[in-house]
Amino acid sequence: MSLMSMKPMLAVAREKQYAVGAFNAVDYLSIKAVLKAAEEIDAPVIIQTSVKTVKFWGHAPIVAWMKELAQDLPIPVALHLDHCKDVDFIQQCIDAGWTSVMIDASSLPYEQNLTVSQEVARRGAAAGVGVEAELGEIGGVEEDIAVDEAEAHLADPEKAVRFCQAMDLAVFAPAIGTAHGIYKGEPKIAFDRLEAISRRVSTPLALHGGTGLSDEVFKRCIALGCAKVNISTELKHIFIDSIADYQRQGGVYEPLKALEVQYDQIKQAMQKHMILFGSEGRASRDRQEYARFL
Repeated sequence: MSLMSMKPMLAVAREKQYAVGAFNAVDYLSIKAVLKAAEEIDAPVIIQTSVKTVKFWGHAPIVAWMKELAQDLPIPVALHLDHCKDVDFIQQCIDAGWTSVMIDASSLPYEQNLTVSQEVARRGAAAGVGVEAELGEIGGVEEDIAVDEAEAHLADPEKAVRFCQAMDLAVFAPAIGTAHGIYKGEPKIAFDRLEAISRRVSTPLALHGGTGLSDEVFKRCIALGCAKVNISTELKHIFIDSIADYQRQGGVYEPLKALEVQYDQIKQAMQKHMILFGSEGRASRDRQEYARFL
């Protein structure tokens, strides 16, 4: 299949009560590993790129990698721009071939967040690109921007309803107590707030800060409408630790052998998440239903 917007795959996932994994790849090899993991178990998948990753490689190489690797796959694949605060940069990604984008204006006052998010939603709709937006601030570090736990705030259910009713989003990211990075203690997830939002908002929800959450937390959030689950920090740690461990254990100075270890570890770890999220076997089973949400 060619690349597609994440909007129909997430709409179906929410309806069927499973989640699509969204994995922050950093290069050709990590993209290839995640896509192979999804192909092996017939799962839809979202490849996410951070702004700094796009700036490092450039727009054209990333889109070329994705088109090459995804075009012959029998599974739905989306290319998504993760947390971006710059509308012009979002437009550059839309023009370059990203099929989904996230506007993160959550640090702004509600009305400004809404205005900026609506503008991106309008641009996305015109280009057939799915849009994600956020309400409330998720703690931790993402895109080199740190949000202290004391400063992070949860999404207000009433505002969340108004926010989602004001535009056609592919997915809505409410802050519910998760955090980017590695959790320093037991995360305090506001399940009551997530449930209050889920009851009144039909838009698929995104769960950010997935690295380090327990299987039980994942399953409960998915049951409450989280159809997109982000995994970033874990992939980055495997990306670096796999080669470091290989060398410490006496690995030879042969780059391709080290890269093979890296590839296998990323593929296996991300595939476990896909299975946990319930997306195994859903690609072929649900593909015909995507047309209802295009």
